[in-house]
Amino acid sequence: MAIGAMAKLYFSYAAMNAGKSTLLLQASYNYRERGMRTLLLTSSLYAEEGKGVIRSRLGVESEAELFTATDDLFKVIRAQNAAAGVHCVLIDEAQFLTHDQVWQIARVADRLNIPVMAFGLRTDFQGKLFPGSSELLAIADVLREIRTICHCGAKATMVVRQGADGRVLLEGDQVSIEKTIYLSLCRRHWEEATGRWPTH
Repeated sequence: MAIGAMAKLYFSYAAMNAGKSTLLLQASYNYRERGMRTLLLTSSLYAEEGKGVIRSRLGVESEAELFTATDDLFKVIRAQNAAAGVHCVLIDEAQFLTHDQVWQIARVADRLNIPVMAFGLRTDFQGKLFPGSSELLAIADVLREIRTICHCGAKATMVVRQGADGRVLLEGDQVSIEKTIYLSLCRRHWEEATGRWPTH
């Protein structure tokens, strides 16, 4: 980072299966290859046997610290930086950050001068913004959409949740970590799949 340059808060968002975790792990690798330390964080909702793991669909993975909705991430990151130095913070499943936590990671960039890269979904299966994503879209310095495609070839911006019988689910909790199938669709096919708009 150039002298006098300020760190930034980045938010990279997409629908499901766009490669968000792959890009996060690649960014971490690039830092570490240059002898810099990265701090990886992921939601405790996806803990595996009590441990944090960020895993891409390509089979690449890395251990990560877990965060819960009650953690003060500014304090967590400040302590990690004081103990061993942190050159970049990378957050997976950033849609699960709370409003306050988004401001906490913004303070990491503003006051500790450590860049923070957050990766997550923009909207849920009902087409509504996740709280963390809403706040990130409002205050992040840099926004980047990671593109994936619908089955029709158009850009996918929405997701649907399917039950075990293959039917599209229209109701339920915003957060579901059960064995559920999610499909990424363009807006037109999401409307048709959910019945939000007539198909004729």
